[in-house]
Amino acid sequence: MQTILGANGQIAVELARELNRAHTSELRLVSRNPRAVNVSDSLVRADLLDATQTAAAVYGSEVVYFTAGLPADTRLWEQQFPTMLRNALDAARTAGASFAYFDNTYMYPQDDRVQTEDTPFAPVGRKGRVRAEMASMVLDEMARGDIPVLIARAPEFYGPGRTQSFTNSLIIDPLLAGWKARVPVRDDRLRTLIWTPDASRGLATLGNAPDAFGQTWHLPVDGDRHTYREFASAAAEAFGRDPDHTVIPEWMLRAAGLLSAQAREIGELLPRYRYDNRFDSTKFAVRFPDFAVTTYRQGLDAIRQESAATNGVRA
Repeated sequence: MQTILGANGQIAVELARELNRAHTSELRLVSRNPRAVNVSDSLVRADLLDATQTAAAVYGSEVVYFTAGLPADTRLWEQQFPTMLRNALDAARTAGASFAYFDNTYMYPQDDRVQTEDTPFAPVGRKGRVRAEMASMVLDEMARGDIPVLIARAPEFYGPGRTQSFTNSLIIDPLLAGWKARVPVRDDRLRTLIWTPDASRGLATLGNAPDAFGQTWHLPVDGDRHTYREFASAAAEAFGRDPDHTVIPEWMLRAAGLLSAQAREIGELLPRYRYDNRFDSTKFAVRFPDFAVTTYRQGLDAIRQESAATNGVRA
């Protein structure tokens, strides 16, 4: 039995599909209101803030994936995320299950250095500090050695379905709606983006490779990096839209935070858009050379086809 904690998000849904396709049909999906992805999925309602419910949800599992998410609310992150993760780790240890933690890059320095698995933590802002605390918690569990533990880390998303990211909300979604793409802060800096189904496939691959545990991994990305200007142009071409775009300066985004709680919550991430973002997944590529990474063009074409199918038009 493999169990996904926080089973309703985009990464978890794609993970459930991939696990069922390539690894096992014995899947348990856990959340407050879980929804089946595959016909054979077992659904368990549990609040990860409750240690007893979490332990019961994990009991009998061989591998546990932590993919839980929360809204972009700093106070909520501080109050809930560490407790959810601690309960999950304790439950996995009690069950004797392997633990795969899906992570992001919020704790990394927001500068132009190449990001590898050895990049030191230097969080900027409260959400970054929460993610650093959580990653450190998992590393401590890894060092304890009672159960196999791994960290699978992803950069900013782009992708199909309900993918939530700056790139989707500012570039992809407006273009699909026939509007002009918008780029945060600068359009001449390199961005590393991960196709969300690749992130989930990579997580499933790691969770089913015994030698992957005891390590941190960067999930697989297309090594052909683009600036946001180039990415916006490629998206416009793929969707048959005007390639022009607007750059939203950092001061304007910060000013929006004075009026909008949602804009205010992303303020601490803005410095990363001043610099080239180079997320290196060489380690994964060397260990799993047959893993087919989705190119940006393939990903954008897939989004176009999904949009066309949803709207009932020919792709």
